[in-house]
Amino acid sequence: MSKSSNENYQKWLAVYGRLVEFSLEDWLLMAPYIKIGHITADTMLFEQGEKISSVYFLLEGYGRYFYLDETGNERNKSLLQKGGAFSCLSCYLEEQPSPFSTQALTDSVIAEIRYADLVTVSEQNLNWGRFVRKIYEQLVLKKEKREAALLQLSAKERYLRFITENQSLSRSVALRHIAMYLGITDVSLSRIRKELGLT
Repeated sequence: MSKSSNENYQKWLAVYGRLVEFSLEDWLLMAPYIKIGHITADTMLFEQGEKISSVYFLLEGYGRYFYLDETGNERNKSLLQKGGAFSCLSCYLEEQPSPFSTQALTDSVIAEIRYADLVTVSEQNLNWGRFVRKIYEQLVLKKEKREAALLQLSAKERYLRFITENQSLSRSVALRHIAMYLGITDVSLSRIRKELGLT
């Protein structure tokens, strides 16, 4: 194995080894299909209306999913940190254009894998199959928690939960992105932070 391939393997293990104990043999099955690279802050991984075929795994950095309405207003769908993934199931399964955009919020390291290749290898290898299942379980769990918070908690309670569960993320991205994600205005978040003695 080349030095660069070994470095990529170690980067992958450092982030996703907590989900699945990937052996070197597991890695070598997927290695021909993975492209790992650095991207700068504000880079768009894919945009609303674009057809995509890859999944982008976040090895370092922070990012977001967001919607853009016809008047140019942005609404954050999700905030992402190391260990997450940028994906679009309707793009892969229904060949639809993406209903949202994705963007790096900081300089980041991304591993790109075509969805078709990820599925093919995961059907041949137990650990990659486990990995795909666990990634989607995480996504569904995050979505369920977010929906419950929006329906059941006050804005202040949502913010407190967010900073408790996402300490590093809450210190690393602009407050306007957090406010959008929580479904409140910048002014409301500033007021909440003042009440909590965080300003």
